[in-house]
Amino acid sequence: MKIFNSIHEFSSTAKTIITLGTFDGVHKGHASILHKIISNSRALGYESVVLTFFPHPRMVLQQNSSIKLLSTMEEKAQLLESYGLDNLVIHPFDIEFSRLTAEEFVKDVLVDRLNIHKVIIGHDHRFGRNRTANIDDLIRFGNEYGFEVEKISALSVNEVSVSSTKIRNALAAGDITTANDFLGYPYFLTGTVVKGKQLGRTIGFPTANMHIKEDYKLIPANGVYTVSSEIDGKIVYGMMNIGVRPTIEGTSLSIEVHFLDLDKNLYDARMCIAIHHRLRDEQKFESFDALKLQLYKDREDTIAYFKQHKV
Repeated sequence: MKIFNSIHEFSSTAKTIITLGTFDGVHKGHASILHKIISNSRALGYESVVLTFFPHPRMVLQQNSSIKLLSTMEEKAQLLESYGLDNLVIHPFDIEFSRLTAEEFVKDVLVDRLNIHKVIIGHDHRFGRNRTANIDDLIRFGNEYGFEVEKISALSVNEVSVSSTKIRNALAAGDITTANDFLGYPYFLTGTVVKGKQLGRTIGFPTANMHIKEDYKLIPANGVYTVSSEIDGKIVYGMMNIGVRPTIEGTSLSIEVHFLDLDKNLYDARMCIAIHHRLRDEQKFESFDALKLQLYKDREDTIAYFKQHKV
């Protein structure tokens, strides 16, 4: 997959089949659109293109927006590449770009820059200045500028329409089961292992302390979760605590992973942690001994979970 950091970088002599949007989380609701642009482009000998934007438009247009995202740009690119996409265009979203009229966007971006043959888009997609244009306007522009438009209806899981907002809400509530069901894969965090206070090591539970540099990445609700990661080509299982560590009077958020069967120095390692199941809330214990007893139970519950659920 080729990655372009603006529409101005993109170049292709082939016609393109395009979809566009923020694609936050690249979830089940996005899958049907992605499969269609890729299968259509291969059948016709054209190239598939996803046009997405960074920062997220709400970060630019809503001054006080505190939106957290399901995927960093690195993670989004990784997810999109797994579908077999040909081209990912990440265009900087700013006030100037937001002021393009719908027709300017269609002509200047889709037609002149991206060499469009067809656009496949969600039924509820809106675009142009103040998001005033809809799918009917896009069809009209397609007739005028000579490209096809195919709309995709909302995908439902258990009769609930899948959306990035619903997944964000599930994660914020600690409902990792619903989030993963809607995503179609385990929600994951990507970060670097940094040195912590090493208190876990003193009670037999050494942890890898994760630092996630992208402050816009959504961290699930505080609690203890079962997790897995690929280390040196092998899947390793573990449990992760997200929280402020109240037993030691902590105040800042930390993300700590204890791997079940791993004796390895992980400092400075770049890791992807897949989150499978929520074991419990974060708790404050009366003593380190009480904490240690709970951690033994958490480890037993983690082992039992992965015996029942192969990943």
